[in-house]
Amino acid sequence: MTNPFADSYRGRRVLVTGHTGFKGSWLALWLRHLGAEVSGYSDKVPSSPSVFELLGLESRVGHHLGDVRDRGRLAEVLDEVQPDIVFHLAAQALVLQSHTDPVGTFETNTMGMVNLLESIRERPWIEVAVLVTSDKAYRNEELDRGYRETDHLGGHDPYSGSKSCAELVAHSYHHSFLRDSPTRSATARAGNVIGGGDWASDRIVPDCIRAWSALETVSVRRPGSTRPWQHVLEPLSGYLWLGSNLLDGQEDLDGEAFNFGPDDQQDMTVADLLQAMAERWPGADWQIDKEESDTNREATLLRLSCEKALRHLGWRAVMQFPHTVALTIDWYRAWQDSEVDLHDFTIGQIEQYTELARATGLAWSNT
Repeated sequence: MTNPFADSYRGRRVLVTGHTGFKGSWLALWLRHLGAEVSGYSDKVPSSPSVFELLGLESRVGHHLGDVRDRGRLAEVLDEVQPDIVFHLAAQALVLQSHTDPVGTFETNTMGMVNLLESIRERPWIEVAVLVTSDKAYRNEELDRGYRETDHLGGHDPYSGSKSCAELVAHSYHHSFLRDSPTRSATARAGNVIGGGDWASDRIVPDCIRAWSALETVSVRRPGSTRPWQHVLEPLSGYLWLGSNLLDGQEDLDGEAFNFGPDDQQDMTVADLLQAMAERWPGADWQIDKEESDTNREATLLRLSCEKALRHLGWRAVMQFPHTVALTIDWYRAWQDSEVDLHDFTIGQIEQYTELARATGLAWSNT
């Protein structure tokens, strides 16, 4: 039997910042399934319901409350947990909220990165840091190709700007401090992630699930916007494989940035996503929000090139768009069924995804 990710995480102490969020909860669960000793650092459970609570993670991982803006508390938790590896996912992750609270967004996303890296550089026993930012760190010029890691960073809105700043912080700390230390680091940029358990506001999938569960019609803005939709397990497999190779000492990864997104052919519009979800949810309906203005405008076209991840890591996305939608809606349908154990169901989806990756010969699933 093969062990995913070269069995790198078994018995390892791992800290996940933002472990109560959507991606953080899935990552914490997967790491625990891989045999890691998982702890998390987050300021709160961000929603009700929450995937963190539905998966019973509070009793399954080390649950530490704290804000990434509080460097003293963060350092305290690092000293308590003594992690071998840190996955940094804590963020203010909503574009619209960044317009109402730009200062808080920059404090969390940019200074949060500063606080973490300052704490890590003072603790050289931390072997690896995988630092997650966003595809929106790129200066979006509506290009008809995928953005490469060497393209300009920037941001037309506070969220995007804060993430591009976080990338600059990571680059600066690597070259100034970490490059000559025992700690290896890299940044990871992913696109619009969907999957079961996302309950954030102003996101298309949870907005639909809330409306359709109440037998209501969902209103959407900009149905023609194109996004690199991918299931949450896709970028997480990239983060985990990146961390595994950094732990193994692969020198050409240290200090680098990597995109983790779907193939260009999988880019779909918001309308495509709505239609595909509605076909799997009886009675689902949606309409265009005709009162939506151009204020706080979001980009209509954004895609990533993942050639670097393929070249250096042998990583690429596994799922086609219909499978991504199917796994997402299946999870929410399971949530509606009170007889289903969501922890076991979610582990089942992780194993299903791993088997799919193994069938396609991806290195991380066959080591």
